Amino acid sequence: MVWWFSWLCLLFFLFTSKLNCSLSSSNSSSPPSRHVCNSDESSALLQFKNSFQVNHSIYGGSEFVYPKKTDFFSPRTDSWAKYEDCCRWSGVTCERVTGHVSGLNLRFSGLQGILHSNSSLFSLGRLKMLDLSFNDFMGSAISSKFGGFVSMTHLRLDYSNFTGKIPSKISQLSKLVSLKLSSGLASYELSSGLVSYGPHEKTTIDPLTMKGIAQNLTSLRVLALNSVDMSSVVPESFLNLSSSLTSLLLFDCNLRGKFPGTLFHLPNLEKLYLYGNTNLTGYTPKSNWSSPLNYLGLSETKISIDLHFLTSSLKSLRALYIRECNFAGSRLHLELSGNLTQLMWLDLSHNSFGGQIPWSLLNLEHLHHLDLSSNMFVGELPEIHGNSTKASSTLHDSSKKQLIGGSIPMGLTVLSLYNNSLSGTIPSWVYSLPSLEILWLDNNEFTGNINDFQSLSLWYLDLSNNKLHGMIPSSIYGLVKLEDLKISSNNLSGVVKFEKFQNLQSLTSLDLSYNHLMDSSMIPSTFPKGNILRNLDLHGNQLEGTLPQSLVNCRKMEVLDLGDNKLNDTFPNWLESLPELQVLILRSNRLYGPIGSPKTRFPFQKLRIIDLSFNQFGGPLPTMYFQKLVAMKDVQDDELKYMGESYYQDTVTVIPAVIGELKSLKGLNFSSNKLKGPIPSAFCNLTNLEWLDISSNMLSGEIPTQLADLTSLAKLNLSGNQLVGPIPSGNQFDTFENDSYSGNWGLCGYPLSKTCINDEAPQPPLFDKQDGDMNGFDWKIVWMGYGCGMVIGLSVGYIVLSIGKVDREVRIMGRKIRSRMAKRAKKTSVGTRKW
Repeated sequence: MVWWFSWLCLLFFLFTSKLNCSLSSSNSSSPPSRHVCNSDESSALLQFKNSFQVNHSIYGGSEFVYPKKTDFFSPRTDSWAKYEDCCRWSGVTCERVTGHVSGLNLRFSGLQGILHSNSSLFSLGRLKMLDLSFNDFMGSAISSKFGGFVSMTHLRLDYSNFTGKIPSKISQLSKLVSLKLSSGLASYELSSGLVSYGPHEKTTIDPLTMKGIAQNLTSLRVLALNSVDMSSVVPESFLNLSSSLTSLLLFDCNLRGKFPGTLFHLPNLEKLYLYGNTNLTGYTPKSNWSSPLNYLGLSETKISIDLHFLTSSLKSLRALYIRECNFAGSRLHLELSGNLTQLMWLDLSHNSFGGQIPWSLLNLEHLHHLDLSSNMFVGELPEIHGNSTKASSTLHDSSKKQLIGGSIPMGLTVLSLYNNSLSGTIPSWVYSLPSLEILWLDNNEFTGNINDFQSLSLWYLDLSNNKLHGMIPSSIYGLVKLEDLKISSNNLSGVVKFEKFQNLQSLTSLDLSYNHLMDSSMIPSTFPKGNILRNLDLHGNQLEGTLPQSLVNCRKMEVLDLGDNKLNDTFPNWLESLPELQVLILRSNRLYGPIGSPKTRFPFQKLRIIDLSFNQFGGPLPTMYFQKLVAMKDVQDDELKYMGESYYQDTVTVIPAVIGELKSLKGLNFSSNKLKGPIPSAFCNLTNLEWLDISSNMLSGEIPTQLADLTSLAKLNLSGNQLVGPIPSGNQFDTFENDSYSGNWGLCGYPLSKTCINDEAPQPPLFDKQDGDMNGFDWKIVWMGYGCGMVIGLSVGYIVLSIGKVDREVRIMGRKIRSRMAKRAKKTSVGTRKW
């Protein structure tokens, strides 16, 4: 018994000894506790934070770019005052042992302000990773003190509105693995998840700095200098870049000269983007091209591309962007789809490819984005049949509907085929794509009805300028993410259910113009409060009734075009309060009564184009009203005022002397009215005038000799009046022919055959009082050219610009404003990066 007890005690002793030994060993090998943030560095971070404001509106929408839906505005610095330990602050990383700040990620934090060279940021000497991308440093220079971070491995200052020269000291950061200094200012569209890079002053890099980056940064794997001005850098500077390089991003850099072909052979290069360097030449390899390239962007360069060899060599490509690379007259080869089986993004737009589209492209099961727009493709879109996994490579006669086997890439989000000559009906598979977000089929020759769309992800839809007919499908009203809908210039008919557009709360642009649509009663609640509609174009339909006063709820409206309909109402004074309205077109309706409201102190604060012609407006033309249209005043130094005397339907001051103050006026047309009185000599003050047409009126007196001083005048039409006396000579007047003066029987002198008696010199006419009649004239205010402010013209039908009719030009200018989203998306296209 004692023996058993002794044995048990021995076992217990051995067990506890082993346990204590294990615990001791464990304690001795455990890491030390994490240190808290260094107090000096904590103060430096707070000081850095307080030197900027946080402004989320800097991501407010510009033109262009790529979806980054998981990466948006995140004001990380807002949390920085809440904890004593800065290592716990959002975006801050510390060394575990010492507690020193080693990383700072303030990407998309909304920081706005100047980053000075004495910023407390530069006291964080242990920084290894710094990301200040997608903020707004308001044109700050990139400080040379960034070169003081000798341990830096990752530096990102891209798209944060830096300007000036990239300091050479950055090229001495020999430990850098990733360097991103792309120039520009980012904007973020919360509704669509698009990041946009608007106009900006570029940063620059000199040849020595670029040479230093290539030679000194031997560990560099990522180099992004997008939109940095490299016009002084020769492409040979890149020859010494690290063989470890995986990404080289150089789009829109003003690079010129021959791009070294050896860079295509870098052993680790996965991404190469040279987009937008329009003077960059060179050749893609034509032999022995073994490369891990996954992403290749050569759009808008002059690099000669062997497409056949490229597609047979780079079989791991996931993205290929060769927009506008001069493949004029070429045909796409079928093997493109057979070789590039991993392709997700394909942009072959603006290349003038001809013939039929090889629809075996639809076999690319991973394809997300397909852009074949602005080519010369013909034929019909194929129908899909069968369940095979491979599409038939046989192409049928272009006059017949193609039938191909296989399944479509169900992940397709962007399909862009605009500006081709495609015909036939839109096949059912287009409507059934479940993930479709952007569809461009405009400017083709598609026929048939518009069917129901299945994708609830669709946010941009453009079917305009085709031959589609029938009614607007009810499924349109259920596309709750739709932002931009364009189905103009088709043969659509039927009653528009405007009230159902209320369901589309993200809708910013609606263009149904030039169809045969009707709606005899727009209900008052058609446009509810809180809507974000910016453009409404219903021009050229058969709409009747009165204008819905709910339009006053469209507080973001920039373009409103209801012209060429059958609307019967008075002038919509209630639209005067719309704060963003720039274009108002109400021409060719049945509107009547006086124009404007004298009670409105500052009407139409941003209006630039207004066309009320071809209506039945009456009463006085409210001069003071138009003097308050401040947005129409010249944005340049020349003074621009408006006609300062009263206009009446029966007795008017026809061409007042104040018109001479319109110094930026490019063209003036008062033709085909019943204007009386002399031509004011004040016309001589219109120093930028390029054409003058006051034909077919009842103007009398002599032609002011001062008009000969208008050296910019290229076109003159004074025909069909009652002018007398000698024609002025000199300068441009020596170039005008008989047609400029025909129908004025009292005129004499060159170029007419009638000579003047005693060769009298013309006398300046009296113009203090210029009264006359103008019965029921129509009028419009139009924009005369770019950068010249706004001018006023009077016209019965149209005002001729330097090219064509103003009715067309007014619509073009309106479209420029309302198509900003289209430009943003189309420049972006796929994925939707502008590479």
